[in-house]
Amino acid sequence: MTSTIRGQSGALNGGVGRRLNKRQMTAFGMFALGVGYFLWYTPYSALAKAISAGMLPGMDHPIGGLVLLPAHVLGQLLAMPVFVLATGWWRYSRRRRIAGRNVPFPGRHTAEAAFWMAIIVLTTTLNFTFQGASIVLMLVLMRIGTLILSPTIDLLRRWRIHWYSAAALTLCMISAVIALTDIKNYTLTIGAVLSLGFYVLAYAMRFRIMSVQAKTGDRELDRRYFIEEHMTTPFWMLALVAVPALINAGPWMHALRIGFTTFLTTSLVIPAMLIGVCYEGLFIMTSLIFLDRREFSFCMPVHVTSSLLAGVAASFVLNGLYGATLPSSAQYIAAFIVCCAALMLSYPTVRAYVARRRGRQVATRQLLFVCGGNTSRSPMAAAIARAELAADPDTRHWRVDSAGVSVRAPGAPLTQEAVTVLVDLSVEAPLDHQSRQLTPRLCADTDVVYCMTRAQRDQVLALAPGAADRTICLDPRADIPDPSGQPLEAYGDCAIRLRTLVRSRLGEFRESYALSPESA
Repeated sequence: MTSTIRGQSGALNGGVGRRLNKRQMTAFGMFALGVGYFLWYTPYSALAKAISAGMLPGMDHPIGGLVLLPAHVLGQLLAMPVFVLATGWWRYSRRRRIAGRNVPFPGRHTAEAAFWMAIIVLTTTLNFTFQGASIVLMLVLMRIGTLILSPTIDLLRRWRIHWYSAAALTLCMISAVIALTDIKNYTLTIGAVLSLGFYVLAYAMRFRIMSVQAKTGDRELDRRYFIEEHMTTPFWMLALVAVPALINAGPWMHALRIGFTTFLTTSLVIPAMLIGVCYEGLFIMTSLIFLDRREFSFCMPVHVTSSLLAGVAASFVLNGLYGATLPSSAQYIAAFIVCCAALMLSYPTVRAYVARRRGRQVATRQLLFVCGGNTSRSPMAAAIARAELAADPDTRHWRVDSAGVSVRAPGAPLTQEAVTVLVDLSVEAPLDHQSRQLTPRLCADTDVVYCMTRAQRDQVLALAPGAADRTICLDPRADIPDPSGQPLEAYGDCAIRLRTLVRSRLGEFRESYALSPESA
């Protein structure tokens, strides 16, 4: 399957790839994604609030959020294929033969992620339709939950949270608290609280899957996750609103049924469907933001910044057009602090720009991964590191090697199980790998030595005492056990753990390297 995807990437490079090559996408960056998110979120939230509050011309009464949902779903279901076909990214999806045709079909994990994303979309729209609560207030409540969630996921995955991400995250939290100071002016129903709860829960489940199945920096793997989730989410949404509408038991199910019947015959169906069209664009931007290889604590402030500013902008639009109430002073202050968070997130970009202006010379760094026999753990970690470094133009030239402290059969290849799990992670397996014994020279020529266990670190220090300050355990908390002789599942668990640890360690090394005097 991986080879099929790789083979198809050449065709994509000739189409979309020519328009958006890697360097251009890097320049496009988080700022442009944030701007795109803002531009889609403003009309989306304004339309949802205007229709649900009965503000549009010709409306004599508000429209309930549940009544709006079917039209939203249909609008997004119609808009989704336009993006998928225009980009050609459907070619990254896995395939399944159905009725004699080979059609794109999601994997189990991305299908589950799409289910949770469907709940996020539906609850987001509902949150803007509750009477007595402003757009900005509901955005603040949603963002408080996600702001707490993002560092929690990072810590559980043992991803390092950079200081500038933590600072921006703190500023966003402060802005949310300030915006809540006038909560007494609003009304929150039980339905609104439940919707907010499901929203945060769905984000937690989606991030859990995304942190394992994507955010790799590997374009093919991340796009496969993106497009499979993207194509599947509208169908989950349709099922989640259509099944209760068919059952039609209780007032909330009856409201959905009205949305599929009576409401679709009114003149409001077009603006209601435009809510779904706007969310299609919003969905693209928010997914690309969170698929950035950096920690969720870095991505979340971009998400929060754009959405809160969009909420303020939407409030101005509704005030100008229909005389809706403007945001409070506290909400203006919150928006200003969010802008400060965005400036804080620009630190890495500014630092890189200054370094380029100074004409910094590109230096080569050498990393060494060490295990016992050098046939599974260390070569797998090295392969993962090469894939991670290759995604960054500043580090793709770095050298990554592996060796063993107790190699019994020098020249042995990578185990077949290790090859299999690397392919499953869309990491190129070093098929020409030959195990080799660690030597003092290897340690002397290496900038950092990562060991799988504490015992192996002790062996490295005994062999090369001069490398003591550069020799560390890949996992500072616990040893990484050898999967040799165990079932394939043990290799898979080991590879996923290695990928998480390698990302964290490379992030630390990149930052220390970038800030060191010799690299300036």
